[in-house]
Amino acid sequence: MALKITSRFRRLLQRPGSINLGPYERLSQLVLEAEETVEPLTDEELTESVSELRTTGGLHEDEQIEFLALARDAARRTLGESAFDGQIVGALAMMQGRVVEMATGEGKTLAGAFAAAGYAVGGRRVHVLAVNDYLARRDAEWMAPVYELLGVTVSHVGQASTPEERRTAYQAEVCYVPVSEVGFDVLRDRLVNDVSERVTAEPDVALVDEADSVLIDEARVPLVLAGATRTEELDDDVVQIVRTLRAGVDYEIDGDGRTVALTDRGTDKVEKLLGERAAEVAAADKAAAADAADETPVDDTVADDTADAEATDAEATDAEETTGADDEAEVEAPSVNLYDDENLDRLTQINVALHAEVLLRKDVDYLVRDGKVSLINNNRGRIAKLQRWPDGLQAAVEAKEAVPVSDSGEVLDSITVQALIKGYKSLCGMTGTAVVVGESLQEFYDVEVAVVPPNKPNIRKDAEDRLYLTVEQKNVALVEHIAEVHETGRPILIGTHSVEESEQLSDRLEAAGIPHVVLNAKNDAEEAAIIAEAGVPGTVTVSTQMAGRGTDIRLGGKDESHDKDKAIELGGLYVIGTGLHASRRLDDQLRGRAGRQGDPGGSLFFASLGDELVVRYSVSSGLRPHPDETGRLNDRKSVGMLDHAQRVADGANAELHRTTWQYHRLTGQQRSILLDTREKVLTEDLAATELSERVKEKYDELVEEHGEDKVKDAARRIALHHLDRRWTDHLAFLADLREGIHLRSLAGGIVHMKPIDEFNKSAIASFDTLIADAWKDAAETFAEASITDSGLDEAASGVPRPTATWTYLVNDNPFGTEADRILGRLRNAIRPQSGAEPEEILPEEFDEDDLPEELRDADDLPEELREADDEDDDKGSKK
Repeated sequence: MALKITSRFRRLLQRPGSINLGPYERLSQLVLEAEETVEPLTDEELTESVSELRTTGGLHEDEQIEFLALARDAARRTLGESAFDGQIVGALAMMQGRVVEMATGEGKTLAGAFAAAGYAVGGRRVHVLAVNDYLARRDAEWMAPVYELLGVTVSHVGQASTPEERRTAYQAEVCYVPVSEVGFDVLRDRLVNDVSERVTAEPDVALVDEADSVLIDEARVPLVLAGATRTEELDDDVVQIVRTLRAGVDYEIDGDGRTVALTDRGTDKVEKLLGERAAEVAAADKAAAADAADETPVDDTVADDTADAEATDAEATDAEETTGADDEAEVEAPSVNLYDDENLDRLTQINVALHAEVLLRKDVDYLVRDGKVSLINNNRGRIAKLQRWPDGLQAAVEAKEAVPVSDSGEVLDSITVQALIKGYKSLCGMTGTAVVVGESLQEFYDVEVAVVPPNKPNIRKDAEDRLYLTVEQKNVALVEHIAEVHETGRPILIGTHSVEESEQLSDRLEAAGIPHVVLNAKNDAEEAAIIAEAGVPGTVTVSTQMAGRGTDIRLGGKDESHDKDKAIELGGLYVIGTGLHASRRLDDQLRGRAGRQGDPGGSLFFASLGDELVVRYSVSSGLRPHPDETGRLNDRKSVGMLDHAQRVADGANAELHRTTWQYHRLTGQQRSILLDTREKVLTEDLAATELSERVKEKYDELVEEHGEDKVKDAARRIALHHLDRRWTDHLAFLADLREGIHLRSLAGGIVHMKPIDEFNKSAIASFDTLIADAWKDAAETFAEASITDSGLDEAASGVPRPTATWTYLVNDNPFGTEADRILGRLRNAIRPQSGAEPEEILPEEFDEDDLPEELRDADDLPEELREADDEDDDKGSKK
């Protein structure tokens, strides 16, 4: 009743989540009535009845009722599950293009299967877009018996799927596939040289599982396809030099924690060390040359040279030790200028090595496993297979970790999740938390949210967040609380934010004698087995990014046979969060793992003023923290700051999504224009027509020698190469343009120049002649091409294809928002710049004089705030 009242109130205010479920609820009752006529049918008769409903124009209302009655009975026969009314309502809403919010454990997977099959019977091809491989495979295999009985073909695609397996899978009526995989397949298909190489089918219906995660969280970063160009091994000297640099002295990290740059002192130090190293190498080369020229015992000259070289080594070592030991010592004039043209490659290596050393953290941003560096997808807590960093950064991280360096590459193409989704004719989806992102779903995808009430009331007890002054105090209290609850035997699920955090907590639990299991990116293959037992009494499960795993946890284990009654008696699954997420929505997803389908459950989140969320998204203004003896804070202002930080973080993420879309909208339009030309080259004789006109004599000569088919094929491949080459160069230009476009707004004087407008002007100018230039390049290549009876020799003709491709996700807001920069300036006024600090957003109210004065009453401040306080004291003493 409360949910219905809330829904009506939201409709009155025209707020997202206001879809009226009344029509769907009436239809669901008709479905239940129609099922009475379905039950007597044999399996063959049921399949035949579905076949009779098949059409190419979509199912009408009466047909939807009949189909869902058949589908509900098919699920009962094959899975032993009778769909709830809410599942039928959810399926109806999705079949009419809505995003459905259903609580965890309410059967979204089955409701989604009903909707997908309904679209398929109506003549549509459906992609069920999942957040990861595991869920795509699990749901496809789980629902396969239902689809089979309904006569609908189903398949799934994963990271390990071969091109042929993908091609076959995409032809099924319903294909379960991670959103990133279908995006990367689309990018690869854009670069094929023959139609037969394509794997995807024309996009039709996208049914998005975990819709808020896919459509909102995943949409903040573009999907990128890169091609191998060369092995870019980082100079070992660069790696060693970077490791001697000191934060706040030799380099500084910007306020948002995303970029790092050498100071003038750091530049001098690097140039000096490079010069010394060059002298060492020169001396060693000279000695080696002398040894090679004369195999007799070394003469006095060589001995002197060797002595000089050794002296140089000693001096270099002394100089480095002196530089490292005495911060105040003056650095001598450099012998190498990093900014000379011949040293620019070395400068680039220094910069990427510094980025890898300082900003990228092992077990947080990446893992080292089996002698390779593997990226971690932070949204999913899993290894991002076949994904790498661009622009030499991968090589820098590999050098940092002393593992073999892989090929470097260049960006061949990219696409945003939003652009990918908008390529589908119809969109619907399901998730446990949609209303809170309803405005974003309407803004970016023009889709509405329908909230389906749970089959049974939610009786989970959610405790108020516990806030502590420091991270250490929080961790001590966290372990103590886990031990206290574990003594009762109640099953516990602990959600952490990173692999590093999960392992640190595991060490603490082990020291406290608490048996537990850990689920993170290092053992994600064991996910099903670990999660299946998380509801068994006495079990303590530590999981990274549990909010994105989409897995149902049953009390008593997977088959509910391991003391389910005891688990209920103890209060059900107890969810503990080690820190708040950047969005309350993600916290709600974690909480939702407990209390499924009316089961008891509970949740509690721990936080501290030193947590990344608080440090990044709040300036802690106006606080008077008076913790108790455990370090816990209970005052309203401190606790309220957590909610404020999450609201600021949500705003920042929405702005990042908006920025990503703004900067890729024009690029997407330009790509469409290019793709039209490329499609004609690929499927028609446009290349032959163009090149026969531009280099007629050469064309006719080759036709006479090798036949028209061979020449047409060569012309097509050459034209495709140059269209792709020009596009790759255009993307590189746009990437460089994005890095500095915001500076134009600072140079505009009285007239404020918007970065996006300046970006679009330059992008349009760059693209204007792209296709014409590609044809010009193709004509020049064709005139000199090596064509034989076997066809075009691509390597000899200068049009080789990439030897390998890989994919990655990139952060697409390199310079931040205007709010980022404002808050960064305010934070600079009250805290030092020597440490890495994440992105900042301006709160609604801020008085930069408040924080230091009002925090002095606290006996035990977090390090981040203590530094700010001490610095303010120093400033006051100097006045």
